[in-house]
Amino acid sequence: MDNIGIISYATGAGVFLVTSLVLMTGRRNRPHKHALMLASLVSALWMGITAATASGEGPVLLSYLLEPLRDLFLLAFVVRVLSAAYQDPVESSQYFRRKLGMLSSFTLLLTVLVLYRGFSRSTATVFAGIDLLLAGFLVMAVVGLVLVEQLIRNARPESRRSVKYLCIGLGAIFAYDFYLYSHALLFGGVDPLLWSARGFINAIVVPVIGVAAVRDPQWSLDIFVSRRVVFHTAALLGSSFYLLAMGVGGYFIKQYGGTWGTVGEIIFLFGAVLMLAILLFSGQLRASLRVFINKHFFHYKFEYREEWLRFIYTLTSSEPDEKLRERAIKAIADVHECPGGALWLYREGGIYRPVANWQMPLDEDSMYVEADSSLVHYLRDEEWIINCEEYRLSPHTYNDLQLPKWLEKIKNTWLIVPLVFHERLSGFIVLARPLVTHSMNWEDYDLLRIMGRQSAAHLAQLDAAQALSQARQFEACSRLSAYVMHDLKNLIAQLSLVVSNAARHKNNPQFMEDAIQTVENSVNKMNRLLAQLRAGRDPVQNLAMQDVCEVLGAVVETMSAGKPSPKLDCQATGLRVQADHDRFGAVIGHVVRNAQDATPDDGMVIVRLFKQNDHAVIEVQDTGEGMDEAFIRERLFRPFDSTKGKSGMGIGVYETREFIRGLGGEVEVLSRVGEGTTFRMRIPISEESGNSVKSSDKTNNGRANDQRIKEIAGY
Repeated sequence: MDNIGIISYATGAGVFLVTSLVLMTGRRNRPHKHALMLASLVSALWMGITAATASGEGPVLLSYLLEPLRDLFLLAFVVRVLSAAYQDPVESSQYFRRKLGMLSSFTLLLTVLVLYRGFSRSTATVFAGIDLLLAGFLVMAVVGLVLVEQLIRNARPESRRSVKYLCIGLGAIFAYDFYLYSHALLFGGVDPLLWSARGFINAIVVPVIGVAAVRDPQWSLDIFVSRRVVFHTAALLGSSFYLLAMGVGGYFIKQYGGTWGTVGEIIFLFGAVLMLAILLFSGQLRASLRVFINKHFFHYKFEYREEWLRFIYTLTSSEPDEKLRERAIKAIADVHECPGGALWLYREGGIYRPVANWQMPLDEDSMYVEADSSLVHYLRDEEWIINCEEYRLSPHTYNDLQLPKWLEKIKNTWLIVPLVFHERLSGFIVLARPLVTHSMNWEDYDLLRIMGRQSAAHLAQLDAAQALSQARQFEACSRLSAYVMHDLKNLIAQLSLVVSNAARHKNNPQFMEDAIQTVENSVNKMNRLLAQLRAGRDPVQNLAMQDVCEVLGAVVETMSAGKPSPKLDCQATGLRVQADHDRFGAVIGHVVRNAQDATPDDGMVIVRLFKQNDHAVIEVQDTGEGMDEAFIRERLFRPFDSTKGKSGMGIGVYETREFIRGLGGEVEVLSRVGEGTTFRMRIPISEESGNSVKSSDKTNNGRANDQRIKEIAGY
C-alpha cells in the first residue's frame, strides 16, 4: 500500500478512538453502549495496526489477525441490540450467548486460517479454486448484512427513527466488506485501491452511527455539548471560511489585476476585514445564529442549567432593594434577548400599576389595569404567556381577552408574562420585541412561566421585607413612646401625691419646700424626656458613671411618700456602674412602686445593695402577696400584659429587664404566694469602683429586721 492507505487507516483509527473515548463517559449500566464502545475500541486498534504495518513498522500478520476480532465485536454489538427485543431477561441472555458462541467459533476458525497461511507461506487455504480465507471474511460480511436486515425488520415502529441510522451505518461497513472480498474472490486477490479506501469508508460511517446513538434513549451517549461552545465554534469556523475566501479573492485580484493588482488586493482585504468586524459585532447576526443552532443541532431550545443559573444570578446579584424589580425584568428579558420591558404589580385599591421599567419608557399615570379586567382574569386563570403579535392576528385564540388601549402606545410590545405567587396574580411583565424573533413553542412559554413564578416569589419577598422594615420603625417609635408614657405616669403619680397632701399640709413650710422641689424635678425629667423623644434616641444610650448607693438613696427618698415607706440597706458603698442616671432611677423606682402596690401598708419594703463577684446586686424585697411560678414564667416579663387593669401599661418589668440586660446584667425574681417577693438585679461594676468598696456599718436592730424579713419571705 502507498501513503494513501496509511492516511486512510490512520484517519479511521483516530475517528474510532475518539468514538470509544466518548462512549466511556456518562452512565456505565447500559449494555448497548458498552458493546458499541468495545467494538469502536477494537476497530481503532485494528486500523491503527494496519496503518503501522502499511508503513513497514509492524508485521502484516497482526493486522490480519485483528480483522476477524474486529468483525466479531461489531457483530456482537448488533446481536446485543437484537437481544433487547426479548422482554424476558432470561430469553434475552440466552439468545445473546447462543449467537455470540456461534460467531466466536467462526471467528476462531478464521484466526486459525490466518495463522496457518502466515506461517506456511503457501496457498494451502485454497480449496477448489476458492480462497477459504477470503471466503471466510466474505461470510462475516454476509452475516453482518443478515443481522442488520433482521434488526431493521424486527424494530418497533416507534424505534425505527433511531434504528434506521444504526442499520445504515453498520450496513455500509458490511456492504463495503462484502464488495471488497467478493471482488477479491472474483479476481484472485484484494484490490489495493479498494483496500486503501477502506479506512476512509469506515471513518465516514461513524457519524451516522453517532446519530443513532443520540436518538436511541437505551444507549444514548449522555454527552452534553454546550450551546455556547457550538455557537462560538460555529462563529470561529464561519470566520475561518470567510478569511479563507478573502485570501483566495485577494490572490486572484493580485494575479489578474495588472498594475492595480496590489492596490486592489489591499483595498479588498481591508474592506473584507472591516465587513467581518461589522458582522461579528452585529447583534442581529448573533441572534440569528443562535436560533439556527437551537433549531438544527439540539433537541431542546434552551440550555436549562445555564439559563437558570443566569436567571438566578441576575436576580440575586445585588441587595434586595428597589433595583430588584429592574433586575427581574432584565432576567426574564434576557431569555429571548428582548431590548426592554416593564413591570406591573398589584397595589392598594385593586389596581395593577407600573412600578419599574427597563429600557422601556412609560406614562405611569394612565397605564394601569383594574383587578376585574379581562387581562387580569386571563393571566390569573390561564397562567399563560400572551403574544401580542399573535393576539393582533388572531384574537379569538385568547378567548374573550381584551388588552388595554394604552398597550398600543408602548413601542414594540411582544409578550406579557404573568407573575403568579401562591396561585394569585401579583403582577405581570411586558417585554419588547427582540431584534430577531422566532416561532414560540411550549418550551419558550414554560420557561417564561417558571421564571415568572420565581420572580413573583422574589418580588413578594421584597414587599414583605419593606413592610417588615416599616413595621419595625413603627414598633421602635411605639416602644419609645411607651417608655416615655410609662415614665410620665410615674411622674404624674408623684405629682398626684403632692396634690393630695397639699390640702392638709399647705401651711407647713417644709411640705411646701418638698412640693416645689418635687415639681421642679418632675418638670426637669419631662423636659429631658421630650428632648430625647424629639431626637429619636432611646434614653438607655445616655451612659455615665453612677454611684449605685446614691441613686438608690434618691429613689427611696422619692418613694417615701408612698406606703409602706421603703428602707435602704447599702451593705457596700462606692459601687459605680455605667448607666443613664434618669433611666436607672426610673427603673429602680418602678420596681419599688410595684413592691409598694403589692404590699399592705403595715408591710415592709427594703431596698438592699451588696457586692458579689464583681457585680453590684440590687434587691427590692417586700412582704406582699407574692406570685406563683407560672405567673413569673409566662406573664411577668411579657410586654403590654398588666395585672393593674386600665391603670397599668404592662411594660415596666419588661423595661427593667431589658435595661439591666443592656448594662450587661441580669434580673432574677424569687417569690412565694402570700409571703413576698424579692426582685434581684445584678449589674457589672466599673473597675474604678472595685478598690473603693467599703462595707457599711449596720446596727444590730437593722440586721435583725433584715433577718426577720428574710424569714418571712422564706429566703
